[in-house]
Amino acid sequence: MPRKSTRLTFAVLASGAGVFAMLQSLIAPALPTVQHALHTSQSTATWVMTAYLLSASVFTPILGRVGDLIGKKRTLVAVLLAVMAGCLLAALAPSIGVLIVARVVQGIGGALFPLSFGIIRDEFAPSEVSGSISNLSAVIAAGGGVGMVAAGPIVTALDYRWLFWLPVGIVALTTLIALRYVPESPRRAEGSVNWFGAVLLSGWLVALLLPLSQASRWGWGSGRVIGLFTAAVLLFVLWLFVEARSHSPLIDLRIMRLPAVWTTNAAALLFGAGMYAIWSFLPGFVQTPSSAGYGFGASVTAAGLLMLPMLIAMFCSGVLSGRLEPVLGAKKLLATGAALGAVACGFLALWHDQQWQVAFAAGVFGLGIGLAFASMANLIVGSVPPEQTGAATGMNANIRTIGGSIGAAVTSVLVTSRLQPSGLPYGSGYTHGFSLLALLCLAAALAALLVPVQRAGRGSGMPRASHDVPRTEREAVTPGARS
Repeated sequence: MPRKSTRLTFAVLASGAGVFAMLQSLIAPALPTVQHALHTSQSTATWVMTAYLLSASVFTPILGRVGDLIGKKRTLVAVLLAVMAGCLLAALAPSIGVLIVARVVQGIGGALFPLSFGIIRDEFAPSEVSGSISNLSAVIAAGGGVGMVAAGPIVTALDYRWLFWLPVGIVALTTLIALRYVPESPRRAEGSVNWFGAVLLSGWLVALLLPLSQASRWGWGSGRVIGLFTAAVLLFVLWLFVEARSHSPLIDLRIMRLPAVWTTNAAALLFGAGMYAIWSFLPGFVQTPSSAGYGFGASVTAAGLLMLPMLIAMFCSGVLSGRLEPVLGAKKLLATGAALGAVACGFLALWHDQQWQVAFAAGVFGLGIGLAFASMANLIVGSVPPEQTGAATGMNANIRTIGGSIGAAVTSVLVTSRLQPSGLPYGSGYTHGFSLLALLCLAAALAALLVPVQRAGRGSGMPRASHDVPRTEREAVTPGARS
């Protein structure tokens, strides 16, 4: 039963996770401004995004597991302090190198997602868990949208450094409230952190994501790209071997093999590819001068306003999913969310000549994001033992990020493969890109249909996918788990 105000606890978790989600997209529209202000090249400025991505991918599952072991509140406060320090360093950064280091520190905040889901599962009444996870997912999804919409006005009215000064104040207040009011989780996983497994996990994630994010500059056939992909495969195989033999694995591979977990992760990979690619390329599309035969020559602020329907839709649908999930089930909502993403991308592939068409498609995609985010989190949380919540939800977030990197990289190839004499892409490149994203989202919907049908756990107020797993397999994944 809850021991403190769950409303205040939720407000703390929503503030922290929302700020981190906002930091993911807040700096992207301001990269040209940062490049000019810090006197650096475009290729160097992109590391402001790449460093954040790599850092978050490494720290999200590792610190999610640390929270399961030593306490989620303690880890949450430490992560919030790291995010605050990273924002403060970024706001004061005198050079691009210091800013990149600051973004690495901010990336530690990726662990806020799994830690927040774990705290909700531990501290909230069973009947409140599903709805609270849906609401938090809505805040996380909307946070990314807020970043896209707010970046232009903040930079125009103030300065790009205020993109970091504002989060400093929010995170500082959130940390103080967390220290005072968020209770420490009573559940702890047994064992210790498998640091060798953590190093291998970090290694293959960096070796995979780095060439995906830089291949357009390095060249897909370059030695660096091929070498890093090869290293990623080798390190991944070694990581699987080490984790399978470890008495205290960082990521319990038996959990990852549960039908509800691997099918949800497959949908996350595919939907993440479509979602992050839309976030990356749709603002650029609307900012392209109309002389290219498409685009509207929109400013950063105007482009953000065109994304506003997406922001509103994903928050509303995320909150609504908490009410629909007990009736329809998280599986149907995930499939519906991915299908809406496919419809939106298909619409963009056919109709993108008017601003209202782009705004409409963005709104439809936003509905899909809100439903999918909440459903994925509920499916994972409802499928794993409480002591594995942080690690499992952390991996789900990571798999979504990996999908996003793949989707953005492949879309970039399609968009930039043929350039006009002006250096701008042809409109057909975007059409092909939107068509591919529609197929990826459709594949995500099909993957969601493979998620086992769940039955509500008696008195739990949320689905328990493990009820569909044979008893022997359930026992195999939870040896000595009950504390």
